[in-house]
Amino acid sequence: MANSIKVLTDKCMGCKVCEDVCPFGAISMVERQEHPKKLKLAVIDLNKCAYCGSCVQSCKFNAIELKKESLQSGVDKSLYKGVWVYAEQRRCEISGVVYELLNEGKRLAEKLGTALSAVLVGSNIKSKAQELIDRGADKVYVCDDSIFAEFQDDPYTSVLTQLIEKEKPEIVLMGATNMGCSFASRVATRIRTGLTADCVSLEVDPKTRNLQQTRPAFGGNIMATILTPEHRPQMATVRHKVFKEAKIEQGRKGEIIEYKVNVQTLLNRTKFLSSIKDTSAVVNLDAANIIIAAGRGLGKREGFKLIEELADLLGAAIGASRAAVDSEWIPYSHQIGQTGKTVAPKVYIACGISGQIQHMIGMSSSDIIIAINKDASCPMMQSATYALEGDIYEIIPCIIREIKSLKGG
Repeated sequence: MANSIKVLTDKCMGCKVCEDVCPFGAISMVERQEHPKKLKLAVIDLNKCAYCGSCVQSCKFNAIELKKESLQSGVDKSLYKGVWVYAEQRRCEISGVVYELLNEGKRLAEKLGTALSAVLVGSNIKSKAQELIDRGADKVYVCDDSIFAEFQDDPYTSVLTQLIEKEKPEIVLMGATNMGCSFASRVATRIRTGLTADCVSLEVDPKTRNLQQTRPAFGGNIMATILTPEHRPQMATVRHKVFKEAKIEQGRKGEIIEYKVNVQTLLNRTKFLSSIKDTSAVVNLDAANIIIAAGRGLGKREGFKLIEELADLLGAAIGASRAAVDSEWIPYSHQIGQTGKTVAPKVYIACGISGQIQHMIGMSSSDIIIAINKDASCPMMQSATYALEGDIYEIIPCIIREIKSLKGG
């Protein structure tokens, strides 16, 4: 059934409310001289209409009728088997979140009594397939072509969609990375299924085979568990550092399946020009064993010079709360939390960060948390392994001097 929308002329009162609320400017009012009261009539431009339903909800006269295209109906779920992990890579380097998904995917697959597969898309990438098998994949689907040399939404979406439609997995897991978030939703739309983004926990019900996808909601104030009971596959993106990496089992046996791509069938509306590397981060947050993060309590942009000095001494990466980023003290790439990165270092030093739940979601898996804050009652100080109450600008210089003295500086 295709989308359709129409104005019921016998009910329309020409009140203009629908014209005002339409976010796409698709509704205009026209004169209708034949009307006894000379009321205007709403007219919808179907070339502009996105069938969002805003006009229908706003019309108190029920004068607009909307019928939306149905998604899958009556899908035969018995045709869908297996757990898939999309093996994100960039320039032939597999992302760390993939190994975490393989670990969790293996657990889910074992509960369902099914196989765990990985999908590897790239150029000259086949040699990386064994790494995925060593980390627990039973099968690896390899899509190797020069068109995939650099990530672009269109061709990556097309090839993953084709593969899912052909092989019919029941669960597809992807990293909630810039790349994963960019095209996971496009794939879900193409195959007409649901997608739960930014999951922090996964579970399966062996009886219904439903994937229980848990993610923060309402600004991180509650955790919502979402199901996709009527559609397949069930798709989820998962945050980096939420799960432990799968262990390496050298020489593990598995099947490598080369998927021959007909590039003529791949949509590609963009051209890759170049990539610009962020040079502001000396140490990668994702891989850092020590992270020093600062927040609103720093008080000023210049305060990060002190954080940088300590980070240099410890070989640490620099993180930040959303408040520090919103104040434009440091680039967004350093933001940790629900709307930033999820990290799990061995040591996390929080300087002037109160510990709102949105931030805690992004760093609570740290092995050791050291908090420095004037407010001893704030959540970060309460949850810290070691809490130092006091002024950042007094405590950190003391720490720096002590480290330098130990190093003989």
